[in-house]
Amino acid sequence: MNETMTMYSRLSELRPEAMSLKQKEVLEEILRGPRQNLDGPFLAWIHSPELANQAQRLGAFCRYHSSIPLRLSELAILTTAALWQSQAEWLIHEPIALENGLSPDIVDALRVGREPHFEDEQERTLYLLTQSLYQHRRVPDALYNQARELFGEPALVELVGILGYYAMVAMTLNVFDVRLQTDQPLPFPEP
Repeated sequence: MNETMTMYSRLSELRPEAMSLKQKEVLEEILRGPRQNLDGPFLAWIHSPELANQAQRLGAFCRYHSSIPLRLSELAILTTAALWQSQAEWLIHEPIALENGLSPDIVDALRVGREPHFEDEQERTLYLLTQSLYQHRRVPDALYNQARELFGEPALVELVGILGYYAMVAMTLNVFDVRLQTDQPLPFPEP
């Protein structure tokens, strides 16, 4: 999603003329990269240019260069967004997931906290692994072996990286109340 979204947060707005040299350098790198915008967590992270710089590089890998197919990485992202009830993360990634072949029934089930019905073994295994990791902080041997067999070890390592990165994104969006300015209803109830 390269178009600029209208977003707001509870952080003070950083205007280009007030940015430090390091913030301007990081902003330029972000704008030259695959995102081409300062939306989402970057509205917060730019306040700490070193964090923004490292996070944007990790995020670019997780989102654009992972060996996990986009449909599956978006399933992992939506599972994370639902766990954290991250409004902006969900609203940004739901259309990407649907455009890349994730079933609307799966997306709806994730949003309301129901276990989806999966016909695809990779989707089911990814979901079960994600749920086990988030609920129990561990993955049992049988599930790990099944995931390793389906995805391979390098992709499994990348999947854990995607989950960790998007959990950090969700936390950032929630703490700093980063929101899309939209007429769409929020996907999750507000606490």
